[in-house]
Amino acid sequence: METVFFLRHMFLLFGLLLLPGPLLASTAAAAGATFTLKNSCPYTIWPGVLSGNGVAVLGGGGFELPPNASASFVAPPGWSGRFWARTRCLFGSSSAKGSCATGDCGGALRCAVGGAPPVTLAEFTLGDGGGGTMDFYDVSLVDGYNVGIGVRPSAAAEAIRDGSCRYAGCVADVNARCPAELRVAAEDSGETVACRSACEAFGSEEFCCTGAHGSAATCGPTRYSQLFKAACPAAYSYAFDDATITFTCAAGAADYLLTFCPTPAGADMS
Repeated sequence: METVFFLRHMFLLFGLLLLPGPLLASTAAAAGATFTLKNSCPYTIWPGVLSGNGVAVLGGGGFELPPNASASFVAPPGWSGRFWARTRCLFGSSSAKGSCATGDCGGALRCAVGGAPPVTLAEFTLGDGGGGTMDFYDVSLVDGYNVGIGVRPSAAAEAIRDGSCRYAGCVADVNARCPAELRVAAEDSGETVACRSACEAFGSEEFCCTGAHGSAATCGPTRYSQLFKAACPAAYSYAFDDATITFTCAAGAADYLLTFCPTPAGADMS
């Protein structure tokens, strides 16, 4: 769904060209951001990080993050990319090769490709402080769900932009309510470890928003995407979901906390 993400951002960038000149100038002075990844899951995860434009590789592309641990990385102006969680990984003590039950990126500890679906994504494009005066971000379930993600911009930034700089992501566990036909089960225990998108599960144009259903006018929500939406109301649930859930903050004004397995109290989207 790389193309969908690009088109969402281009639509919003066009809208920004209509902003008054003084506002653009005031936000262009600084850019870049610090990303803090926090594991609130009761198990170890292996975050994957993939740069979309080659500006910088954050966190080496992937690393281990135990329960209740955090890790922070500084992204330069203009950085774009995605974060996701990998689960149930096995990596040799002296090797960067292994495998993960969900979110695997070609068996590598340090990812150079995206995570295999189903996987929950947090996607960012930071302003460059010049022509790009805004940060754009969203949480996407278009490729399915494995672990809940919540994105919280720093408090000072949330006061700017009249509410568009705010929490994005999940408030509930999709795996716990995943229909049988979408479930991905662990080989050892049978536990649901991920929930496939209807597109991945069935491959039809209706669910994939392709062919005769390849536009916003012909591809609407389904009972499956609505299930995702109920758990993650501030996230993309299918390709042509409401564009207002791509969020924006003034470039350089916000740092971002990404919480894996966020709680409803932590979301607090009011």
